Amino acid sequence: MPFWPSPISTRDVAAAGVRPGWPTARDGRVWWTEDRPDEGGRTAIVRRDPDGTRRDLLPAPWCARTRVHEYGGRPYAVTPAGEVVFANLKDQRLYVLGENGEPKPLTEEGSRYADLVVHDTEVWCVRESHGDNGKITRAVVSIPLDGGEIREWATGCDFYASPTLSPDGRHLAYVCWDHPRMPWNGTELRVTRLEDGETWTVRGGPDESVLSPSWKDDSRLYLVSDASGWWNLYEIGLRGEDARALWPAEEEFTLPPWRLGGMPYAVLGDGRLAVLHGRGDLRLGLLDPERGTLTDLHTSCTGWDAALAADGAMVTGIGYAATTPRSVVTVDTATGDRRRLTGDTVALPDPSYLPLPQAVRVGGDVHAYLYPPHAEAAGDGPPPYVIFVHGGPTAHADTGLDLEKAFLTSRGIGVLDVNYGGSTGYGRAYRDRLKGQWGLVDVADTVAAAEWLAAEGLADPARIAVRGGSAGGWTVMAACCRSDVFAGGVSYFGVSALGPLIAHTHDFESRYVEWLVGPEDPEVYASREPLALVDGVTCPMLLLQGLDDPVVPPQQSTAFADALSERGVPCTYLAFEGESHGFRRTETRAAALAAELAFYQQLFA
Repeated sequence: MPFWPSPISTRDVAAAGVRPGWPTARDGRVWWTEDRPDEGGRTAIVRRDPDGTRRDLLPAPWCARTRVHEYGGRPYAVTPAGEVVFANLKDQRLYVLGENGEPKPLTEEGSRYADLVVHDTEVWCVRESHGDNGKITRAVVSIPLDGGEIREWATGCDFYASPTLSPDGRHLAYVCWDHPRMPWNGTELRVTRLEDGETWTVRGGPDESVLSPSWKDDSRLYLVSDASGWWNLYEIGLRGEDARALWPAEEEFTLPPWRLGGMPYAVLGDGRLAVLHGRGDLRLGLLDPERGTLTDLHTSCTGWDAALAADGAMVTGIGYAATTPRSVVTVDTATGDRRRLTGDTVALPDPSYLPLPQAVRVGGDVHAYLYPPHAEAAGDGPPPYVIFVHGGPTAHADTGLDLEKAFLTSRGIGVLDVNYGGSTGYGRAYRDRLKGQWGLVDVADTVAAAEWLAAEGLADPARIAVRGGSAGGWTVMAACCRSDVFAGGVSYFGVSALGPLIAHTHDFESRYVEWLVGPEDPEVYASREPLALVDGVTCPMLLLQGLDDPVVPPQQSTAFADALSERGVPCTYLAFEGESHGFRRTETRAAALAAELAFYQQLFA
C-alpha cells in the first residue's frame, strides 16, 4: 500500500524526545531535569524563578544522571541555600552546583548515589557500591555538604529506597527489600532512631508492597501499600500502630518504582495531600486526611508521572495528555490556577494528526488503547495495524502524547497499545497474572489483541505487525514464535534467552526471572524463551540494539538474529554505538524509526 504523506518526519519524532522529570518546588522556585536528545541524550537541570525567568543550571557536557539500579532515578536535590547537589553520569560522583555554575566534587569515585534529599547540612541518599569482586552492596548514608565523613545508617538489605527524615531530625524512615523480590512484590518500611541506631519494621513483608513514606509529624507517617490489592494511601504510627487507609478504593495511588525518587503525593502547607489516583492513567486530586474527602483538580492533563512536589498551596508535577507533551505543570490549589512551565521543544503538527486514544477491552479481560489511522489516510478496506507492547513487564502504556504513534497513524497505519496481563494500573491481581507466566500470558494477550482487531473488522488480518522494547521485545519475539497471526515483528533491545540474561544482566533484575518464569530450569526455560522456539518464526523481523546496554546485553539480539538467518527467515539487525537501554540521541532515534517505517512499507505493500 502507498502510505499517505505525513507532516510528521522521523526528525520530528526524534527531536520531540525532550522529557522533563523530578520537579522540586520551594519559595516560588521550581527545579526539574530535562533529557535532551539533541544534546547527545544529556540530562540538564533547569530552574524557573518566581518572575518567570528560566535558567539552565548545569552547563554541557555535564549530565545529571545516576546509574543506581542502572535505571537511575532522581539525580539531584536542592539545599536550603538553593544550591544543587547532583550525580554526574560520567563518574557517578556527587557534585555541588553553586550559583556560579561551577560543579565541585562532594564524593570520591567508586560508588553511585540516588534518591537524594537534603536535611539541614547533609545529603541523605541511597549509595550503591561496586566491589572489585563484582559484589554490589547498598546502604542509606548521610553526606555532609562540607565534605566530611560519610555515615552509614542502614545496611544489610539488598535494596533501599525513599530515605526521609522526621521533622525533628530524630528518626530516619526508608523502604528496603531483598532478592528475589522486586519492590512491587514485597518491601518493608523501617524506621531507625538516629541517637542510638535502634531499628524496627513499621509495615510490610514478602507479600505487601509498601512504598513512598513521608512524615505527617514527628510520630506519624504516610505511606502507600497494596495490602488491599490496590496501592492505596495510609497513615500509620511510628511503631506501626493505628494504621488507617485514607481513601480505600479499587484504584492505584502510585506507579511501579522502576526508578528511585518518585513521590506520588505531596503534603501541602495546610496539611492536605495532593495525590495521584485512578486506573491506568492517574488523575491529580486533593485529599483531606482529616475530613476524609478526595476532590479531583481539573486540569488539561489526563495523566501524571509519579513525581509531585508541594510549595505551600502550590503543587508541581509532570502532566500529559494525548495532544500535549509531558510538561512541568503547577497548580494553585487555593485558586485553581494552573500553568505549564515547559513548552513544546518542536513544532507539533496540526492537532488533527494527533490520534486520540480509545480505551478498549480485548476479550473482556485485557486492557488496551486503540489509535485508529488518520481518516484521510485510511484508504479502502481495513487498514494495517501495529500492536505496541510495553516493556517492564511490570509497567503500563499510558495515553500521553507519543509522536511515534502519530507518525504511523498519520500514514494510514493504526496502533493498538496493549496493557497485557502483568501490567500496572489495574491492581495487584492484574499484575500477578504474569507471575510464573511470562512468555505465556503476555503472548496470549498480544495474540488475542491481533485476533480482536481482525474479528472487529478494524484491521486487515494479513497486515498486523507487533513491536516492543526490552520485556516488550521478548513478547514480540515469543509471539512471532508461537503464532502466525503477525505479518512481522520489531524488537528493540529485547530478551531472547533466559539463562544468559540471568548470568549477565544487572543486579536489580538479576532474580526477576524467578518471579516471571520460575527457578532456573533448562526444560521450563526452553519452553518459554524465543531463542529456543525460533523454529516457529515465519514472518520477517527487525531487531534494534544499543551496544552499551547493561540491562539486556547485545548478545540477546544477535543470537536471535543469527538463528533466524540460519533458518532463512528475513531478519534485519541494527546496532547503535554509544546507546544503552533506551535510545537517547536524536540521530539514533531518527535512524531507528526510519528503519521501522521501511520495514512496515515492505510488510504492508
